[in-house]
Amino acid sequence: MEQTFDFSSYNNIKRLSEDELTLLWEKYLTDRSNKQARDSIIVQYIYLVRYVVNRVKVTLPASISIEDIAGYGVEGLINSIERFAPQKSTRFETYALIRIRGAILDKIRAQDFLPRSVRKKIKDVKQATETLKQEFGRMPTCNEIANYLNLDPEQVRKITSEDVTITSIYDKRGTSEDSLEIIDTIEDSNKLNPQERMEEQNVKTDLQRALMRLPERERVLMVLYYQENMTMKEIGSTLGMSESRVCQLHAQGLMKLKNILNENRSSRLQQAIV
Repeated sequence: MEQTFDFSSYNNIKRLSEDELTLLWEKYLTDRSNKQARDSIIVQYIYLVRYVVNRVKVTLPASISIEDIAGYGVEGLINSIERFAPQKSTRFETYALIRIRGAILDKIRAQDFLPRSVRKKIKDVKQATETLKQEFGRMPTCNEIANYLNLDPEQVRKITSEDVTITSIYDKRGTSEDSLEIIDTIEDSNKLNPQERMEEQNVKTDLQRALMRLPERERVLMVLYYQENMTMKEIGSTLGMSESRVCQLHAQGLMKLKNILNENRSSRLQQAIV
């Protein structure tokens, strides 16, 4: 049975306006020992934890508690708030999503959630696979491994599915200080030339400025839809509103962006939005 975590207690919280949230941040950044202000900020951004948990849980074995994952995510959110430095021109939502996901994966990798009996079965399957590989000169099939261990093929598939290795694109290849992160070893087939990079950066700057002029809720919606690739239904669940309301706000946000960019005469961006 699929595990669930109850975020419903956060669905009816009062969403602060952009100005109110800005004042709350200023209050906390002025005095980071202000626990009340920090906790209020946590509540405003708890939807980010819900989003990451819903994305991460589908890749994990059923033996890992969703409650634990959510707890690790909240730790990541708190850490994000306490370490956030606005002067670095990084949006908090983007910064927090990375740290929340990182906190969850780091905690999972630091612990072995599998029972000893399951871990032994995984070891047996791996040993059988290696033995048969040497014997056949190729990778054995699931049926061959099952016959070797006197198990049903379905049992072998289930055991194999429990053997999950959590990997992040920010993990390093190798152990030396000079080792590259995995993300740095991935070839970019769409690499732009210097002029194209400059044009793209100008477009991004114009768009970021335009987004900052949107109301806070519409801005968050745009980020979740276009940057995080969430569906309208997922956004509605995350923000505590109906899917139809999300579609309405999305349309309103696009219209406002077009008007803002029209003021700035950014024709390239207008075409992109259309």
